[in-house]
Amino acid sequence: MEYIRSIEWLSNHLNDPNVCIVDCRFNLADADSGEREYKEAHIPGAHYAHLDRHLSGEKRTHGGRHPLPDLKEFQKTAQSFGINDDTTVIVYDNGDAMFAGRFWWLLSYVGHQHVYILDGGFAEWKKKGLPVSNAAPDSQPGRLSLQVQEGWTASVEDVKQAALEKDGTTLIDSRAPERYEGKVEPLDRVPGHIPTAVNHFFKAGLEGSFWKSEEAQKERFQELDPTQPVIVYCGSGVSATPNIIALKQAGFHNVRLYAGSYSDWSSYEELPVEKKK
Repeated sequence: MEYIRSIEWLSNHLNDPNVCIVDCRFNLADADSGEREYKEAHIPGAHYAHLDRHLSGEKRTHGGRHPLPDLKEFQKTAQSFGINDDTTVIVYDNGDAMFAGRFWWLLSYVGHQHVYILDGGFAEWKKKGLPVSNAAPDSQPGRLSLQVQEGWTASVEDVKQAALEKDGTTLIDSRAPERYEGKVEPLDRVPGHIPTAVNHFFKAGLEGSFWKSEEAQKERFQELDPTQPVIVYCGSGVSATPNIIALKQAGFHNVRLYAGSYSDWSSYEELPVEKKK
């Protein structure tokens, strides 16, 4: 199955009425910067999806820093962009794919089958001298059905079974190695990782801002059995999503997102964490 589309493909389909483009640029350290950048310049016709407002739900004591949005609200957002069930959706960010990956995952989770990440993102689009715009997009509201893919998510109870009861599910931590190892923790209550988890930093699936080949993704995960279930997490369920795509490229079929991720796990004082010794 295809998950990525090239800049050349989008350039050739820029005026296709059945193509919807979504800009997901965001900066975790400055929540308004992505939208400012979008208003200054974006791929012509692109709509803007904000991580906090459109792609996340209300924060609570548990559930993580970026809990999933209410799916009916997300449906309204997608429809406001003009997305129908048969629309080809191209989503991009500045090139690290984590914010575009979040939109890709959510739209796939509600059953849409034609959503792709733009290889290289906006930075490469600009580098190639392709057209940009600061105009608001004009589109008719779409009609998107909700067909939630129940096998795409993992709860904290599922993760407990994997980590503490060792039920045969592999846990993949997508954060940078220093956070996985517990050497630093800038955001969550305690440093470390969920017990038994193995570390595969999500950026290792990219060469700069371009996606590695399927063969290279298979090599990244070669120590894992693609027939066994996998649960992927990160800090808050955002940067795990490029790893989910990479795993699917590598032939893994039973891949779930722990949406609350480490920010949810570490919010429970009774749950154990491990550090690299």
